[in-house]
Amino acid sequence: MGITGASHGGNDPGTIANGITEKDYTLKISQYMNKRLNDLGIDNRMSRTGDETLGPDIRPERVQSFYGPSSDVIVVSNHINAGGGDGAEVIYSLRNSDRLSSIISDNLSKAGQNVRKYYQRRLPSNPDLDYYYILRETPNNESIIVEYGFADSTGDDVSQLKNNWQDLAEAVVKSLAQYIGVPYKPVIKEGTYIVKSGDTIFMGNNEYK
Repeated sequence: MGITGASHGGNDPGTIANGITEKDYTLKISQYMNKRLNDLGIDNRMSRTGDETLGPDIRPERVQSFYGPSSDVIVVSNHINAGGGDGAEVIYSLRNSDRLSSIISDNLSKAGQNVRKYYQRRLPSNPDLDYYYILRETPNNESIIVEYGFADSTGDDVSQLKNNWQDLAEAVVKSLAQYIGVPYKPVIKEGTYIVKSGDTIFMGNNEYK
């Protein structure tokens, strides 16, 4: 069971830079992941399905309203970063291992995105608690934050976010399937032909013409 969360929304647009508005891209990413997880038979929900404002007091409650505070629930909070860096980051909760974040990082890298790091961050006022509220306020769930890239990057993140966001979202879908042991089937892109048993294949070479 899983929950994909589109960060920000409504009157909270999140990061805005280079024609990228975080709340819009994270919603597209979450909608894409929802469809692909459904395709793979993985039960999942979205924390928001439109341009809705969800504050820190509402979002965790919404998230846990679907499946409850169970340890077999994976919460993926989708984000676009800012601050002038370049590359993806994955943040995982203090209560969880780094295995899922490691798998996601590996698949994001294979999808063409450089990965800065996967890590945990502690609340300065109480190091026993997660810094980010979506991790802190979803007790028992396996909760992670995926930062797909920097909207204000001086590197190639802007191009990747605009043109390859589906590939990056697919990398996370693939990671979730691998992590929970569900057979993964890649997207078959339009115009791609799958060879079937009995097909005849002719291979030509200019040397023989």
